[in-house]
Amino acid sequence: MGLLRSFQLTADGREVAVSLSGQKLLALLALSVRPLTRTFIAGTLWSNCTEERAYGNLRSAIWRIRAQQQDVLEACGECLTLTADVKVDVREAEALAARLLHGIASGEHECDGSLLSWDLLPTWAEDWVLVERERLRQMRMHALERWCERLVAAGRWGDAVSIGVLAVQAEPLRESAHRALIAAHIAEGNVGEALAQYAYFKRLVREELDLAPSAQMEELIGHIRMS
Repeated sequence: MGLLRSFQLTADGREVAVSLSGQKLLALLALSVRPLTRTFIAGTLWSNCTEERAYGNLRSAIWRIRAQQQDVLEACGECLTLTADVKVDVREAEALAARLLHGIASGEHECDGSLLSWDLLPTWAEDWVLVERERLRQMRMHALERWCERLVAAGRWGDAVSIGVLAVQAEPLRESAHRALIAAHIAEGNVGEALAQYAYFKRLVREELDLAPSAQMEELIGHIRMS
């Protein structure tokens, strides 16, 4: 199941059509670490409806999902959860970010940052999605920056630049992402690119936020100018 960039459910290599209510039900379950009660689900997804209508909407969503012959829902008494064999890209992204942040990522030098490149369901505006989107965004941004720093330390400067670019693209106004990328350029010996990146960030934050780069950024660039 895909929740990064957009909702997608696939089975045996083919995409499965899911109603909007079904998408929201599956997404809510996918983002929970434990089974959810039907009462909680109905109240969260259809908070503007009466209790009777909300339960009816939930029953309808469950029926439509099962009518597609998709064995993705498991009932645990009054609770619902996803079946154990459903793979969710968000969970994989969280696992990768956690390993990177704790310094135990295996195969980190392969440098595939695609799982950490996209926001959670960016066009959805429900409160429960907004909270999870921001939590995941912060986690993946810190992971990308840490990854970039570790690649620099390992002498993998080209890979470090690639990951640093992903971090900057994910959040252009985040200074720590720009600092990680600039440090990678400096380590690779590309002073001109480091200064160009600094100039771009300085102009961006002045135009968008009416701010100046921090002392940490100025110190990083100052080492270049003194050399």
